Amino acid sequence: MTELTDAISEDNWQARVAKAFSRAAPHYDALASAQRHIGEALWQTLPDKAHDLLDLGCGTGYWTHRLAQRYPTAQLTGLDLAPGMLEQARQRYGERIHWQAGDAAALPFGDGAFELVFSNLAVQWCRNISAVMDELYRVLRPGGRAHITTLLPGTLEEIAIVWQRPEALLQTPSHASVERAIAESGLAITQQAATVERFHYPDLNAVMASIKGVGAQVARPNAQITRADVAAAKARFEPLRQPQGLPVSYHCLTLQLEKSL
Repeated sequence: MTELTDAISEDNWQARVAKAFSRAAPHYDALASAQRHIGEALWQTLPDKAHDLLDLGCGTGYWTHRLAQRYPTAQLTGLDLAPGMLEQARQRYGERIHWQAGDAAALPFGDGAFELVFSNLAVQWCRNISAVMDELYRVLRPGGRAHITTLLPGTLEEIAIVWQRPEALLQTPSHASVERAIAESGLAITQQAATVERFHYPDLNAVMASIKGVGAQVARPNAQITRADVAAAKARFEPLRQPQGLPVSYHCLTLQLEKSL
């Protein structure tokens, strides 16, 4: 979550995102159950064979490692904006995978470098979705495919309600904006699905740990939360409680894209 305004420069925004995720890196995997669940559905869409692969927004390397196991003869690159995430990935999975720092909107690879791009819940952190799609088109070879999950407006809507700060949520592009960016890039949508995934937690502390613990909150300058603020947030959240616990919604868009031959 973050206040996202035009006053924040692109470089400053990227630095804040990289810092948030680097800070979360040591504890990310223990708290990323929602991200893993969403990624499993994307995993099922992958082709049987691939040779040159990019995990875009690889984080601590969980999916990159699984890709290496699934495609044992492939050349595999994991890219992330956050140095702390890449350091965790290197420590856990070694140098058999090429770990690369970089920005999805300005990929540090040559034209046609990859046959397959996998990206689970990463590109929503890029403010220019058109640049991301343009870059995917550029680095994919003809016939190459990108399998992506990203987030749509409405994600974490419960958090906006309980803290009464809707402007503090990550401002994701609309479904129509994503489709327009894809069309303008030259990529074709071969399959897509928009879904709402809800995850449940026992209390507000667990909810906030699930968000902060995976880096999905960029600190606002001079932000202060008092005990009274927390008590009020808890009181507003309780009426939303379901039998499974306090709900947190992720509005997900799963995409299969292809660069024509």
